[in-house]
Amino acid sequence: MTRPGADAVPRGLPAHANGAGTRRTAARPLLIAFALAGAADLVCLLAGWRLGHLLAKPLLMPLLAGHVYARGGPRLLVAALLCGWGGDVFLLSDADTAFLLGMGCFAAGHVCYLVLFGRGRTHAGLGAAYGIALAATVAALWPDLPAGLRIPVAGYSLLLTAMAYRSSRPGPLVGLGGALFLLSDTLIATGVAHWPQPPRPDFWVMLTYLAAQALLAQAYGEKSGSTP
Repeated sequence: MTRPGADAVPRGLPAHANGAGTRRTAARPLLIAFALAGAADLVCLLAGWRLGHLLAKPLLMPLLAGHVYARGGPRLLVAALLCGWGGDVFLLSDADTAFLLGMGCFAAGHVCYLVLFGRGRTHAGLGAAYGIALAATVAALWPDLPAGLRIPVAGYSLLLTAMAYRSSRPGPLVGLGGALFLLSDTLIATGVAHWPQPPRPDFWVMLTYLAAQALLAQAYGEKSGSTP
């Protein structure tokens, strides 16, 4: 016979401890689901199966955001990933308006990342390198971008580069995630500018993007769950 109250939260533990434990058990399955959905999306891109890509891509960031939430990660990190989901969905369309809306969603995500990373020290040399890369890339792309996209792309590139630079603060792996995000979006920009592309360019864009978000998602663990 089970004694009364056996299923209650033990004395001395906070009332939400049981719910938090239940969430944590879902963290690993959600991460595995994200990895499987990402692999499926990449295979679809390699195979040229657009329908599979349209079905898989919208699943990616909600699964990764769910993983971060389940492990008790910061709310700002969850918000950044969900902003990425909005950008992913808009960029499924080839319309210029959808491109701008998608870029706006990603920009909001970068703001979340910047606030999350805070104002701690980062390497000045790395900042200089990112600054040179930003100026060179925007200058090179500018003549080939559609006139209506030049200013938005330049502003977005500045925000993205700042995020990539600040991402080095939590650690080198997170910093690598920021660099890969910059690379992924640079590949998109070269496509918009009609520069020569590698075979299956969407595959390389998604590969670098998925790796970037997965690394950025590891920025802060459970102990930061109470931070903004």
